[in-house]
Amino acid sequence: MSVENGVAVKRIAEVELERLTRAYGEELFARVDRRGPILLTPRWWDELLMGWTMGDEAVKVQLFRFIDALPLLNGPETVTRHLREYFEEAREALPGWAHLGLRWLPEKGLPARLLARAARSNAQRLARRFIAGSNLEEALRTVAELRRKQLAFTVDLLGEATITEAEAVRCQEAYLHLVEGLSRTVNAWPAIPRIDRDGRGPLPRVNVSIKLSALYSQFDPIDPAGTSSIVRGRLRPILRAARRQGAFVNIDMEQHSYKDLTLRIFKEILEEPEFRDWPDAGIALQAYLRCCEEDVRELADWARRRGTPVWVRLIKGAYWDYETVIAAQEGWPSPVFEKKWQTDAAYERLTLFLLENHAVLRPAFGSHNIRSLAHAMAAAQLLDLPESAYEIQMLYGMADPVKDALVSLKQRVRVYTPYGRLLPGMAYLVRRLLENTANESFLRASFTEHVAEEELLMNPNLSVARRPLSVGQVSRDPVPTDNGQLTADTFHNEPLTDFRRDESRRAMQGALADVKKQLGQKYPPLIGGEQVAAIATMASLNPSHIREEVGECGRATVEQAGAALAAAAAAFPGWRATPADWRADFLVKAAGVMRRRRFELAAWQVYECAKPWREADADVAEAIDFCEFYARAMRRLSKPRGVSLPGEDNAFVYEPRGVAVVIAPWNFPLAILCGMTTAALVTGNTVVMKPAEQSSVIGAKFMEIFTEIGLPPGVVNYLPGVGEEIGPALVEDPRTALVAFTGSRGVGMLLAKQTAQVVSGQDHFKKLIAELGGKNAIIIDDDADLDEAVSGVVASAFGYQGQKCSACSRAIVLEPLHDVFLERLIAATRSLKIAPAEDPGCKVGPVIDEEARRRILGYIDRGKQEARLAYAGDLVFLMNEGFYVAPHVFADVPPTAAIAQEEIFGPVLAVLKVKNLDEALRVANGTPYALTGGLYSRSPEHIERVKREFRVGNLYINRKITGALVGRQPFGGFKLSGFGTQAGGADYLLQFVVPRTITENTMRRGIAPTSQPTLGQLGHTRGE
Repeated sequence: MSVENGVAVKRIAEVELERLTRAYGEELFARVDRRGPILLTPRWWDELLMGWTMGDEAVKVQLFRFIDALPLLNGPETVTRHLREYFEEAREALPGWAHLGLRWLPEKGLPARLLARAARSNAQRLARRFIAGSNLEEALRTVAELRRKQLAFTVDLLGEATITEAEAVRCQEAYLHLVEGLSRTVNAWPAIPRIDRDGRGPLPRVNVSIKLSALYSQFDPIDPAGTSSIVRGRLRPILRAARRQGAFVNIDMEQHSYKDLTLRIFKEILEEPEFRDWPDAGIALQAYLRCCEEDVRELADWARRRGTPVWVRLIKGAYWDYETVIAAQEGWPSPVFEKKWQTDAAYERLTLFLLENHAVLRPAFGSHNIRSLAHAMAAAQLLDLPESAYEIQMLYGMADPVKDALVSLKQRVRVYTPYGRLLPGMAYLVRRLLENTANESFLRASFTEHVAEEELLMNPNLSVARRPLSVGQVSRDPVPTDNGQLTADTFHNEPLTDFRRDESRRAMQGALADVKKQLGQKYPPLIGGEQVAAIATMASLNPSHIREEVGECGRATVEQAGAALAAAAAAFPGWRATPADWRADFLVKAAGVMRRRRFELAAWQVYECAKPWREADADVAEAIDFCEFYARAMRRLSKPRGVSLPGEDNAFVYEPRGVAVVIAPWNFPLAILCGMTTAALVTGNTVVMKPAEQSSVIGAKFMEIFTEIGLPPGVVNYLPGVGEEIGPALVEDPRTALVAFTGSRGVGMLLAKQTAQVVSGQDHFKKLIAELGGKNAIIIDDDADLDEAVSGVVASAFGYQGQKCSACSRAIVLEPLHDVFLERLIAATRSLKIAPAEDPGCKVGPVIDEEARRRILGYIDRGKQEARLAYAGDLVFLMNEGFYVAPHVFADVPPTAAIAQEEIFGPVLAVLKVKNLDEALRVANGTPYALTGGLYSRSPEHIERVKREFRVGNLYINRKITGALVGRQPFGGFKLSGFGTQAGGADYLLQFVVPRTITENTMRRGIAPTSQPTLGQLGHTRGE
């Protein structure tokens, strides 16, 4: 015996534990009835279907995609069309009879109706295998049957994702109904000692599992305090009802991003006086998480301090694919073990810890893996614990022979029993099917593939021949070089800050506090490396709190604009001659400074531009990306190229254009300013940098970075000012060679006229690069995943108050789905928290200034005349605090209405109903813009058609239409959305240079050099 934290712990000999584990495993296998279902019964057909799909991954994926889409398929024609489309994608893997069947699938009429009815009937039958019932009465019949088999239960409530507050309240009511309804009936049933008692006394018969995210539509780890407060407010009545009825409540664990917050809420509510001594609560923990062992130890320490034990349902985890994909996309470390044997080994370590600490953490082992269960039983025996000191939990509809074997060994087995409407529960069904058919599934290995018991019972720490994962290790997908090869210098996107982590939130809060102390400073123009006194200044106000001044920026004059152009022109020859590698190095250094000052730069954006935390952080990350991406792109662009022959050398080179005027917007105050400026710099141009009036302080902070890295004077000149005052002087000056602009269509068209004019003293045509906004639409197909579509449209329309050129301002919805989509869209929009940008829970903040607010309100007034106002948010006390405009949703909008044709740049969404995809595409393409667009659909044919016919620069399928990433999604449009190649793309830098071809005759008197190196770009070789 040893003592840990005051608790006596008996140590187990590993050899004896392994021997006993194998003995229990062999006994379980001996008791498992491996006979399959009776021939030609529905269960037999189900098993045959699952066995067939397991034979090929492509077939399995398409079948499960069809099952997932089935609930929203209206009409037999739609069902048969999707069936054909999905299996056409797996045609090569289908047997001959299936090929023939696809050819003759009926499209309409009685055969199509019969086929659709059969498809729905079979899917519902399959769902009933894993789902206990669609209502409380059916669930009661199921749990009664379970108890008849000496099986306990825990009931889980299935349903749609909670994306509105109305749904969250309904979910709370459903849990209350579940606790009360089950308790009234089940508590009156006769006791079954094996499952209703343990060594400490009676156990609750009613056991309910709850997902905390279902209780709050804005459940978000970026705001743990606010989220916890609301969730606990809705959870208390459920816990009170459970305590009153003698029921048990277990908190389910969801994806990793919710893990820390779920644990926090669990601890906080059970520390409240009315629940502190309540033992009938538990939480699920996932062994595949690398941090799970640390979490379990912390939970044990907390339970000791609380003075009352809690239960821990130890599971391996059901979101491995999701977690690895998200980590790869975000550039974060994967939170889960990469190999299954690592998870199995962690599960056994955690099993030992829980059994050794059963006095404070009462163990429930959730697994279908006989090795894992045998290990738990063996460890309990060696620790002298009775079977009643722990329990085993398994899923309804899975591994029933194993359950029977465990019951025969006098184990307490609890069945995780989901109930809810069958068709909305299809997502759960698909997860279970995936679990049953995954390559690494224990059930598949033992019951279908008949892997040897010796291998199945192998110690995971000793296994040598380990099979690959069902989904291979997922790594971040880097952007290849222009020849498609990955190199050591391959670009990777800067990972976004993970605000799930306490240290990230503390860093952001600290930066906000530090920056707040710096508000109100002055920022004069900086020309030729020297600060220049300004005759007048511009006050930059905090849009969230208009009485707070962020800073005062110099209001540059026309004369100062001329001085800035002169400084840039004077610096140009030296900067042009600077080797490309050196120029690229400056960008990499700037990126390093931005990483170091990341939270500070984000905090400035929160105050000056009212960007919520994630939006501000993403803006800084994008600026870093531009620096890194363009540095690499310039190094590739500067490499020597050309075709040389004996006696003739040819070189193709690029040279900078000259002085670039960069006119940036306020909505991406650092990212776009940085992107246009660094593209000009790295290609050898010098820059006059004019930030937007509303974000000139951030422009000054960006200029500080150039000063810090030692950029030569005059190469970049910081010129804050009013566009109408200094813009013409900058654009029309003959020294200007290039104008890079992002902003409104009106200003862009004016710039097009101005740059087209050749003025006195001008010896070149000016280059204009312009991104001018859009009237972006998302098409909602009649088979769209409603949860994803509503969430995606809300995020695209109201993220950063709709002040993105990529924002969704039109939702084009096919008629069959329109009404239910609009209803949920309104409810989801109503659920958004309107708050100052510094509030971590802010989902909608203020717009940028009073002019923007008046313009948006003017469009809202026009919308009331043109269409039906379906929803208008309430600002409550914020009306006079800042430049706030609540989200507005208009319905019954004609395609020609102003709110459906003109860019509003605010939180206003027009919803248009269309009859079919033909009309949807006509409406979507029916504006002068072509910037971004989206589609939510589960029809492969419709997706391919929209890819061909929805004419926009950036098209997004089944995801939101904002948030393009440098390198991965180069950004830009056409028509009146702008001209020039897409920012963050491989060819963007070509706009900032002019090409030259140089040919040299190397033959002299009939003699030519035998080998002559190709001439590189002039002045672009380090050290020359």
